[in-house]
Amino acid sequence: MSHKLDARGLICPLPVLRTRKAIAAVPNGEILEVAVTDPMAPTDLAAFCEAAGHELVATATADGVVTVSIRRAG
Repeated sequence: MSHKLDARGLICPLPVLRTRKAIAAVPNGEILEVAVTDPMAPTDLAAFCEAAGHELVATATADGVVTVSIRRAG
């Protein structure tokens, strides 16, 4: 099952705060895809993953939107 969070248009720290809330509902080991437009969000999400123990699986950019894929720890 694919889990997605649309954080486009939000600026720091909202993408990370929304990701923290959304990933709590994702089963352990599954991936949450977060779509962001804030240029600092990928860096902030990488730091969040490192601090929380989640795995940043991939980052992809298309049409000005960055999609960050995060595997929930556990």
